[in-house]
Amino acid sequence: MASRGAIETSKLKQNLEEQLDRLMQQLQDLEECREELDTDEYEETKKETLEQLSEFNDSLKKIMSGNMTLIDELSGMQLAIQAAISQAFKTPEVIRMFAKKQPGQLRTRLAEMDRDLMVGKLGRDLYMQQKGEILTALRKLGEKLTPDDETFLSANAGAALSQFERVSSDLGSGDKVFALASVEVEKSKQ
Repeated sequence: MASRGAIETSKLKQNLEEQLDRLMQQLQDLEECREELDTDEYEETKKETLEQLSEFNDSLKKIMSGNMTLIDELSGMQLAIQAAISQAFKTPEVIRMFAKKQPGQLRTRLAEMDRDLMVGKLGRDLYMQQKGEILTALRKLGEKLTPDDETFLSANAGAALSQFERVSSDLGSGDKVFALASVEVEKSKQ
């Protein structure tokens, strides 16, 4: 899975090229040995080879039309991101605000949490977890974090949040991350 399908795709391509080369060589050899074979043997072997070529062509059509599954780079990234999001964000509210690109609401939620922590309405562990989630979401939304927030993230970001940061950075487009976050929001509603 670490290759996200690149190795599998390369191997599939290599196998297909080898199969095509083998079938073409078989036809060429058959033509070169035509004089040594009797007519029935030649016709039978040629017919079998052409049937194999036809089956090979049908397999290629299936692969090209998408009727055959192979993990490609995008679906591999989607799987990694989905896993990262589901483990990194445990708070459906944060997932929802992140998916809807609502940095203002994330900052408001963070201020409410600060207040709730001060008055004893929110436990320290839950506060630390949710603050890490919100700051990570804000960073991924391109929001500027204060030096204190950066320090907090460095000191308190768990492995799942770090994994999310790393995986989502490899995407190149935040829209894919948002699309997957939306899927997670829908799952958390159910």
